[in-house]
Amino acid sequence: MHAVHPDALPLMSEEEYLAFTDEQEFKYEYCQGQVYAMTGASLRHNIISASTIAHLSNVVADRDYTVTASDTRIHIANKKSYRYPDVTVFCGEPAYLKGRTDTITNPVLLVEVLSSATAVIDYNEKLEEYTQIETLQAYVLVTQDAPKVEVFRRHEADKWLYEYVTGLESEINIPILDAELRLSLAQIYRRVEWDTQETGETEDDE
Repeated sequence: MHAVHPDALPLMSEEEYLAFTDEQEFKYEYCQGQVYAMTGASLRHNIISASTIAHLSNVVADRDYTVTASDTRIHIANKKSYRYPDVTVFCGEPAYLKGRTDTITNPVLLVEVLSSATAVIDYNEKLEEYTQIETLQAYVLVTQDAPKVEVFRRHEADKWLYEYVTGLESEINIPILDAELRLSLAQIYRRVEWDTQETGETEDDE
C-alpha cells in the first residue's frame, strides 16, 4: 500500500489524526500535520510482502521476535509521524503508544516494498523518519521490478551502514540485537513471475 496526498483533508494535530482514524474504514498515514490516505498495492507488491513476512517468520521462529504485516502502525515521536510499513518486526512485547493498542513504538526491523509511486518517499522521508527510532536496527528496501534488496543497518547510535545485493541467488545478513538474520532473495521473491528484461537473463543464461 502507499500514501496519496489528499487535498480535501485539512492539517491536523496528532490527537485529531488519531481521533479521525478511529472513525475511518481505511488507513491513513500522518506526517507533521498532513494526513495521507493509503491506497491499494499491486499483486506483485502483495506477493513480495507476503513472502517476506513468511521468510522472516521462519528465520526468527526460535527467537523472541514478532513479524507483522502492513496493518501495524508505528509512531515516530520526534518526527511527529505515523506510518504503516509493509513489514514490521519487534522484539519481546510491543511497546504501545500511550492510550493506544493499535500503534507501536519499538520496531527493530522495518521493510518497505518499493514502487514507482512510493520510492521517493521510502528513500527520503521514511528513511529520515525510521532512522530516528531508537529501537530500530535495520531498514530494508525491496525492489519490485528486479531482485534487489537494500539495507540500512545501525552501526552506532547515529550512524548507519548501507548495503545492497542483487540476483535471486543472493543472500544478505542483517544483525538485529542478539540475532543475525540471513535473508534469501529467492525466498523474498518466491512466486514472482519475471520476464528476461527484469532479471537481466537471456536465453543463453538458462
